[in-house]
Amino acid sequence: MTSGVRMQELCLLCWVVLVGLVQACPKPCDCGEKYGFQIADCAYRDLEAVPPGFPANVTTLSLSANRLPSLPEGAFREVLLLQSLWLAHNEIRTVAAGALAPLGHLKSLDLSHNLISDFAWSDLHNLSALQLLKMDSNELTFIPRDAFRSLRALRSLQLNHNRLHTLAEGTFEPLTALSHLQINDNPFDCTCSIMWFKTWALTTAVSIPEQDNITCTSPHVLKGTRLNRLLPLPCSAPSVQLTYQPSQDGAELQPGFVLALHCDVDGQPAPQLHWHIQTPRGTVEIASPNVGADGRALPGALAASARPRFQAFANGSLLIPDFGKLEEGTYSCLATNELGSAESSVNVALATPGEGGEDALGRRFHGKAAEGKGCYTVDNEVQPSGPEDNVVIIYLSRTGGPEAAATGEGVSAQQPPGLLLLGQSILLLVLTFF
Repeated sequence: MTSGVRMQELCLLCWVVLVGLVQACPKPCDCGEKYGFQIADCAYRDLEAVPPGFPANVTTLSLSANRLPSLPEGAFREVLLLQSLWLAHNEIRTVAAGALAPLGHLKSLDLSHNLISDFAWSDLHNLSALQLLKMDSNELTFIPRDAFRSLRALRSLQLNHNRLHTLAEGTFEPLTALSHLQINDNPFDCTCSIMWFKTWALTTAVSIPEQDNITCTSPHVLKGTRLNRLLPLPCSAPSVQLTYQPSQDGAELQPGFVLALHCDVDGQPAPQLHWHIQTPRGTVEIASPNVGADGRALPGALAASARPRFQAFANGSLLIPDFGKLEEGTYSCLATNELGSAESSVNVALATPGEGGEDALGRRFHGKAAEGKGCYTVDNEVQPSGPEDNVVIIYLSRTGGPEAAATGEGVSAQQPPGLLLLGQSILLLVLTFF
């Protein structure tokens, strides 16, 4: 008998707790059970924030047609069992990181008809149970390539009526269960970066309605063209080849060595070129060009003087006048277009050879002084330390000062034109490509 009474007391306690959970509800909202789901209905309440005080067992929450301006971190920390969340027709502009991430049980999420431009895409990585995602009629301009990486259960995705200009290749690849994609009425740039999506859309089994409204906005000559009728474009990822020339014809001679590196760039669309330079003085980043044809800094270029220390020209050349020990280091050219990037680097070091010895990298060389006219020459001869070496060592000499540089007098016939240095010194330039 005692055991039976105890059991009745426990059942009564459980009933009281459950009733309390159901009855606990924010004042503006209605909470209750329907079709086996615990529902909190806060739609059309003119709310400007997510109200506190929801029952912990709520599985469906409607906050549609309110005036919510944003979703802050932890906005739904009270309702971690949510399976459906409806937020359409608000004024949401920002969804902060951590606003949606705790909702690991969420299956349906409606954020449509808002003003969202700032969205914490990383929060989607935690929503692996999501089956429906509505983000249409917002102000989205960009979707990270890995935005949907965890949404393998997603069946329907609506991204139409946003401001998307392009899509990263592979964006929809993780969506193995996807059967419906709506992405019409976006201002797509019909350049090389969108061609993958055209191919994917024509071959996928996913239903993509309103394809007549998936059109180009730019370039102007393609405006209004349907994406599925876009002709192939000449597209190629960047390639680079870094070459060197130890002086430049016509360059103003300065005391010391003038080094010219040239980054030969290919790709379509034409890649943007950047130089990354690591020297004992620190790191230098240069968006090419930073000088005009006369070597003077372009308007708006960051330069401490009218002639920058590192002069990047529009043709891909990088000129370093008066090259010395402080300019030794790693020189990298990076070419980027919408299809990818390519990089090539070279280590540059100066050393002073005698009759023989080791260069700055510890590799053996042989050198000798030539007789006549006070001209020094050095054999261009290297003994690499192993077959894996990828090193070019250029021996440089100059005699007679600037006059000899201008006339070429005293230059060894073994040297290519322009391999010159001011002063009665012999230097070698060590370039290690990788």
